[in-house]
Amino acid sequence: MSPSWNSSGVLGGPDRRQFDRRGWDRGTADRRRQKRRRHMRTAVLAAAMSGAPLARPVIAIFPSAKMLPHVDVTTEFEVVPASEAYEAIIQEAAAEYDLDAALIRAVMQAESAFHPYAVSRAGAEGLMQLMPALADEMGVSDSFDPRENIRGGVRYLKRLLDYHNGDLDLALASYNAGPGNVERYGGVPPFRETRNYLKTIKALYKRSKRSSNAD
Repeated sequence: MSPSWNSSGVLGGPDRRQFDRRGWDRGTADRRRQKRRRHMRTAVLAAAMSGAPLARPVIAIFPSAKMLPHVDVTTEFEVVPASEAYEAIIQEAAAEYDLDAALIRAVMQAESAFHPYAVSRAGAEGLMQLMPALADEMGVSDSFDPRENIRGGVRYLKRLLDYHNGDLDLALASYNAGPGNVERYGGVPPFRETRNYLKTIKALYKRSKRSSNAD
């Protein structure tokens, strides 16, 4: 029997109930907010020491002036473009799950523009934009940790490719709209967002492959 998927990409039936029983209650949400704030404080420290501009006001991350850290610059930092910052993790995940690093890079760029703290209106989190229940199923305890998020997203993408027998269009459509919608429509759903998503990913994928070959 083939697995049953819901629109968020989590297995349905008995496998789905285990996530419902955990319940994304207020306590869980608070813990996720605390993790996110902790990572943002780390980003502020790194930016302060490297001289890189902050993406958001410091007061939004440190509500109290007493929380502002004293930065003692004793180490030199090299600022790298966001598109290159996670390359080692991408290569590691690509080797482990036998996927093209250029594809992973393209999905990440389309999903979050390489922003590790990105959160969608639907609640998807991090570089690969994982929904909380899906992140949990992929073994991701902290979606704002770049390595955990990338590995979880790549593991899920590999699952989708295997499930669709290597069909990239169906795998990407499932990543965006959910495998349940792909099954419901018998192919790529007729959603404008999903169809534009496929075009964007393919364009980024080709560009990334050309750049990799040039190197």
